[in-house]
Order: sequence, then structure tokens, then C-alpha cells
Amino acid sequence: MNFDAFVNDIINNQWKVHGVQVYCDKVLTHSYGDTFKTKYPIYSATKSILSIAVGIACDQGKLNLQRSILDYLPERFIASMEPDQKDVYQTITLHHLLTMSVKGFPFRPEGDSYLQFSLACPIEKQEQNQFYYGNIPAYLVGVALSEAVQEDAWTFIQRNILKPLHITGAQYTRCPDGYFYGASGMKLSVNDLSQIGLLLLNGGMFEGNRIVSENYIKTATSLIQANQEGGYGYFFWKYADGFCISGKWKQKCYVLPRQNQIITFLSDITDNSNDLILSMEKNLLNL
Repeated sequence: MNFDAFVNDIINNQWKVHGVQVYCDKVLTHSYGDTFKTKYPIYSATKSILSIAVGIACDQGKLNLQRSILDYLPERFIASMEPDQKDVYQTITLHHLLTMSVKGFPFRPEGDSYLQFSLACPIEKQEQNQFYYGNIPAYLVGVALSEAVQEDAWTFIQRNILKPLHITGAQYTRCPDGYFYGASGMKLSVNDLSQIGLLLLNGGMFEGNRIVSENYIKTATSLIQANQEGGYGYFFWKYADGFCISGKWKQKCYVLPRQNQIITFLSDITDNSNDLILSMEKNLLNL
């Protein structure tokens, strides 16, 4: 590993990287930039944290991923759906939503009621699994979580994930209906996201305490839905022999169990270039 070369690339190319951390054998071995102080947007990395919360609810027997999303949504919204639309949504399970395999959703919900908007989308009956990435599936899963646990999803996440991992001051977003917007909107520090990575690397354990079952973590981070990016699990991306938490503008936490390693960085690189990732792979992973 040549961490200095990676940092030099960041500086010389003026890449807007807020901070970087590398954990080897669960010990922080390398650090650059602002990794503790500031909470930065993590965009779709929010989805992975929601997935962990879903796993906890499954462990508690409050969610069944093979059941229809309609089994977990507020009845007042379901009652206003057209019969044909309701029939289609009845075929959509939490598993389908977690794996981004529902065709027909726009990328994000809009309007005065995200839930009403989402339930009015002309999606197709679930006949074959293909990858269709967007924010509405995660948003619906977040609503289902709140209803299933009979508690605000953010409160549930704080108590069951953030507090045990000593993450304080995290920020989040709600939808117009008042639900936690599970698709995006969280802000964490680099080190906060690294702690999520450590939880995953440890198979759902943190400081000797079981946070989420190892079985759920293995399933959620496995290749369930094929795509051009290497595969997808339950709001996690497959990467090499491990997996990745990923946000919109290169917010990343790579979890590599075979190497017992975590690489985390938060950035604000708003183009489609892959130069930062290539430098990381070259200098930190020797790829």
C-alpha cells in the first residue's frame, strides 16, 4: 500500500476529497484530511445504513422481506390506489425493492406527498429480475420500516445503530409526509462511515455486541442482483472480493474481508470521472 502516493494524487489533481481513512486488521492505520470533525453529505450511502436497520427489524421478526410492500404501508395511502395499480404493487416485495429490481419508477419521488407519488407510478408487474436503480425503492423500504417497527425509522436507526457505534451528530432528511427519507440525505463524518464499515467487516458485531445478525449481513452484501457495476445486494454494491457503500459524488466505504481492510473517503467530485477510484485501486489495493 502506498498511501502517500494516493494523497499526492488527491493534492496534485486538486480532487475535492474531504478525508480518507484506512483500517487494517480493524485498526486505523492511515488518515488524511478532515475525518472526524465535519459531517458531510453521503447521498446514497444512506441506503446502506437503512439496509442494516432493515436487517435488525428482520432479526426482531418485524419484517419479512418476501412479503409485499403493501403489507407494510399505511392503509390510508393504499385505500386511495386504483385497483389495477394495487394489484401490481401487491407483487412487489421488500426483496425486490432492496435489490433495485422493480421496473418503472422515476429516479426520485416528487410533490407534496412522496408516498402518494410513489404509489401512483406506472410500474410493471414483477415477472423477471432486472436492475433499475433509483431512490423510490429505498424510500418505500424506509416507510415500511417505520410502519413495521411502529417507530420513527430515524429514531430506530439512532438507537440500534448510531448510538452503539458511538456516532453522534448525524444529520438526516425527511419527506413531506414526515417519514425518514431512506434513499439519501444523511450527513456523516469519514470516521462515522468507517465505523459502519467495521460493523459490517465484523459480521454485524461491534465492540463485542451483536448489532445485526451475521446471516443478514452475509445476504445483504452478497451478489443478489446482477448489473454492469459488478452486482448488488440489499442496498450494497459488490466490489472485488468484498463490497462497497457508495454515494453520489464519490462517497465510498470499501469493505474487503479477505484483506481484513476498510477504505473510506468522502468527496465532492461532481463529474463522472473515475480517476480518484483508479488512484485508490492502484495505490491502496495494488490493482
